[in-house]
Amino acid sequence: MLKVTRFSVENLTAGCVTDVSRPRFSFSLESDQKNGQLKNARLSLNGWQTDTAEQTGVVYGGPALKPFTAYTAELAVQSMSGETASAEVLFETGRLDTPWTGRWISDPAYCFTEKGVSPAPMVFRKEIRISKPVKRALICATAMGIYDLALNGKRVSERYFAPGFTSYKNSLMYQTYDVTNFLTGSDVLEATVCGGWAVGSFVFTRANRLIHDRQALLLELRLVYQDGAEEIIGTDETWEVTEDGPVRMADLYDGETFDATKELSAASFRKAAPETLKISPRILADYGAPVTAHEVFRPQSVKKVQNQLIYDFGQNFAGVVRLTVNGKKGQTLIVKHAEILNEDGSLNLSFLRSAKATATYICKDGRQVYSPRFTYMGFRYISIEGIEEENIQAEALALYSDLEPIGSFECSDPLLNQLQSNIVWGAKSNLMDIPTDCPQRDERMGWTGDIAVFGPTACFNFDMSRFLDKWLRDMRAEQFPGGGIPNTVPRQGYGFPTTMPDMAVDWWDDACVLVPWAEYRARGDASVLKENYPMMKKYVKAQFFWAGLFSFGKNRYIWNTPGVFHFGDWVAPDVPKMGQWQARAKWTATASMKNMCSLVSQIAEILGEKQDAEKYARLAEKVSDAYCSVLTDGNGKLLQEFQTAYVLPLYLNMFPNAEIRKKAADNLAALVEKNDYCIGTGFPGTPYILFALADNGHADAAFQMLMNTKCPSWLYEVKVGGTTIWERWDGLDERGLCPIGDDGTGGMISYNHYASGAVGAFLYQRVAGLEAQEAGYKRFQVKPLLGGGLTSAKASVKTPYGLAESAWKITGNIFELTVTVPFGTECAVILPDGKSETVGSGIYHFTANI
Repeated sequence: MLKVTRFSVENLTAGCVTDVSRPRFSFSLESDQKNGQLKNARLSLNGWQTDTAEQTGVVYGGPALKPFTAYTAELAVQSMSGETASAEVLFETGRLDTPWTGRWISDPAYCFTEKGVSPAPMVFRKEIRISKPVKRALICATAMGIYDLALNGKRVSERYFAPGFTSYKNSLMYQTYDVTNFLTGSDVLEATVCGGWAVGSFVFTRANRLIHDRQALLLELRLVYQDGAEEIIGTDETWEVTEDGPVRMADLYDGETFDATKELSAASFRKAAPETLKISPRILADYGAPVTAHEVFRPQSVKKVQNQLIYDFGQNFAGVVRLTVNGKKGQTLIVKHAEILNEDGSLNLSFLRSAKATATYICKDGRQVYSPRFTYMGFRYISIEGIEEENIQAEALALYSDLEPIGSFECSDPLLNQLQSNIVWGAKSNLMDIPTDCPQRDERMGWTGDIAVFGPTACFNFDMSRFLDKWLRDMRAEQFPGGGIPNTVPRQGYGFPTTMPDMAVDWWDDACVLVPWAEYRARGDASVLKENYPMMKKYVKAQFFWAGLFSFGKNRYIWNTPGVFHFGDWVAPDVPKMGQWQARAKWTATASMKNMCSLVSQIAEILGEKQDAEKYARLAEKVSDAYCSVLTDGNGKLLQEFQTAYVLPLYLNMFPNAEIRKKAADNLAALVEKNDYCIGTGFPGTPYILFALADNGHADAAFQMLMNTKCPSWLYEVKVGGTTIWERWDGLDERGLCPIGDDGTGGMISYNHYASGAVGAFLYQRVAGLEAQEAGYKRFQVKPLLGGGLTSAKASVKTPYGLAESAWKITGNIFELTVTVPFGTECAVILPDGKSETVGSGIYHFTANI
């Protein structure tokens, strides 16, 4: 029986409100018949219909959609065998550029001039009288700052940090809420607006007022009455505002202070006034993945250290506490957060730098529940002062963007299973509306280098489509005129290198190619390539400008601008100082040029840009030749040897022939063996080192490195109790203490930094053997690589076409493999004994002698 298992609009199966005039549709199918293929799909919407054999990114091509209108898209499919199925997906259009009736408002009496902090939270209020029955009530809202709405004291949404973090000068999102069931006829609408990213302190410099001088609100309540009449109640001078609400302080780094004794009904309100913004962004219906609360953690232990209660939640993550308190009016609770403990059992707060990461709660009488709404922390441990243990129950909520989990991995080794958990939790903790670097210290910025290398692993574990599409929109908007990319997106008050802001930076700026490519390979929708192609070309041009500046001959293809303008082999553990990491930029940057040219050539081919494809392919060959001619002896040996310098040209196929490639691989393996199979790579090399070894005749060395529990290694972090991926391989010694001294970074250490979790791709693609051969897994391969003493492994991913899975086990000398192939795809199965078979959709079982 054929059935439609997923039918989405703008990558949502429900709840889509969009300002996209030509929305995209995708669907997946399932059948109990093997070798199923789609014959035809008919998509109908708004009087328009199209027949297609595509299942991803089908673009609506009918009459213009109307604003504030509900639509139903209908899908009818037929398989090659004659089976049929149908489905519907409902969505609504947003404003579609309808002018706002409401106006931006703020508190004209509030002047915020303090440096390094966030402004006092504002509460806006409007009393609403409705005299006749309401059919539908919608709120459209956005803010300068971050906001939360309540109608008659009840929150209208469970999301955090609306309207979201974007390149505010270019794009600002608004949210739509159906509040029909909230209305009583005599209602009070309240909006609490805190500083957030736009007005509050941000970046480790603690700059504030980066976008606007104080908070502002823009909102409309759109009423449709039962009799067909319509009314819009928008923000204007009839609204009231106060800074005397219960949220006394809110800052992304410092935390939140909440005074439960403050009742809004007793607060002193004054008239709001129209506010003129300093920017003119395009305001669009929310196109991202909202931050919401997910897992609830309960303490694994509670200990008293001095006058503090120390709670261990057993997992490092990003989120907030939720406290259930039996308190007295005026009683003050102070909650601090940390990733690790000191030797005496107290919280280690030193690596937070200037971030206070503190929630302060002032009680009212009786039982009460408190959880911060306008901040978040990265933590495993908390301390609580001001109450006895018997009068408080502490829980913690994990916050991250609402991303559908689609991938999984498990195997016979418990340490590798914990590594996979660490990879997933490192991702969850840093997919917080933007891809951040860390969730705890005074940073939490959209560093491009981290997601550039982690993209394939992220896209295997989660449906990243809306999340990355949103972030890439900001990257396109913020690309420098000369082609470089800000190292953090949105840039928001930070620029590196500050002396030459238009400098292109290898591997970090590579995100403009690597991230769309990872998303395309995972989801199969070429629109992400088309949208970002001009940005990619501009960046590659910038690479060659900087490489060729004052250079001649083959050195024009060696990118050798001073290391101070690059990150190089960032946090490579085989050299102790930041300057030494940066000094390796000549190798990392040149390899980056080759990688960018090769990928942009492939992308040009996909987009039908034949001349571009040939041009970039030629440039890739010239860069490869220069790397081998200038940086090696021409026979596979680096003139200056370190792991990353071999890993990149091996993984990126830069050596001229198989013989030299083998010699280079042998040299890498010798370096790895000499280093006791410990990691010596930084950000650019770490994702690829196991591939570089395993795919070039050194699978045993790859597995020895993967399974190594000595420091530095992935499993060392697991062995000493890490529950996320660390920024630094040597972040803790075996006593649980941090040994890092003065390395030029100012004490830079995070225990929740996902970049090195890019090793996940090796687990999925080599250990389990599940690897896409065509975008979206339209064609894929299952070719398990055995080693490391593993006796079983299993990986699965929900592709755009359905579930693909590889599950193998070894019993004695018998290898058994089960492969699941989605409808409409095909899989090349390659067994350890070399036998192969290509199969269509269905579930298949294979065996081999080993």
